[in-house]
Formats: sequence, C-alpha cells, structure tokens
Amino acid sequence: MLVKDIMTPADKLLMMSPMASVRDALLKMKEKNVRSVVVSKTEDSGAYGLLTFKNILETIVAEDGDIDLLNVYDIASTPAVSVSAHMKVKYAAKMMVNSSIKRLLVIDNNEIAGILTMTDIISVLMQSVEEI
Repeated sequence: MLVKDIMTPADKLLMMSPMASVRDALLKMKEKNVRSVVVSKTEDSGAYGLLTFKNILETIVAEDGDIDLLNVYDIASTPAVSVSAHMKVKYAAKMMVNSSIKRLLVIDNNEIAGILTMTDIISVLMQSVEEI
C-alpha cells in the first residue's frame, strides 16, 4: 500500500499564509475541527510548514507567547517533514515512529499532495484486523 492510497488529499487540508496570526490559525482550526495547518510556501522553491497544537502550546505556555503578536511562520515547523505519495506506507510509518512525528506532509515535485497522519495508518490497520 502506498501513501497516496490513505493520505488526506491537499484539497481537504487547511492552508494558511505564513503571515496569518496564530489567533487566526486557532480560529480556523476550531472552525474546521483539525489539529494542524499547512503553512504555504513563501516562494516557488520554498518549503511548506506545518503548524500543530503542540507548536502553539509550546509557544504560549513555555515562552509566554502572545497569539495576537505572533505569526504562523514564527512558530510553525518549517520545512515540514515530508514523504512522497509513492512511498510505501510501512516506510512512512517507520519514519513517524523513529522520529516521534504524528504527521507527515506528502510532497511531490515540491508541491503539496496531502498529509499522512498516524490516525490514517491506524485506521487502515484496524480495518485489516476487522476483515480477518
């Protein structure tokens, strides 16, 4: 099974400008009921970022950050860790486990194709267990 078979496609992702405020990101995340935001590239040859609840909590709690003064770019993980849509899921899962990462951006030709989460992988695993 390949990453592209179970990933969430790009058209379903919440994308935000790097210059958006963290407050705006939180409001959009709440509205869309998602736990991460893909941060757009600033140029064609640039890199996508990923903003998660963890980034936000670390900034607010550990660094006493102000969500109105900080931009998404300030706290997002950029470049985000990514894989190809044509990679086998088992290698992506191994990468996630070894690096303690819950989400991987799926990038092909430096363009966003989707996102792969641990939940996506576990859902497929649970379906296969039920079928046996």
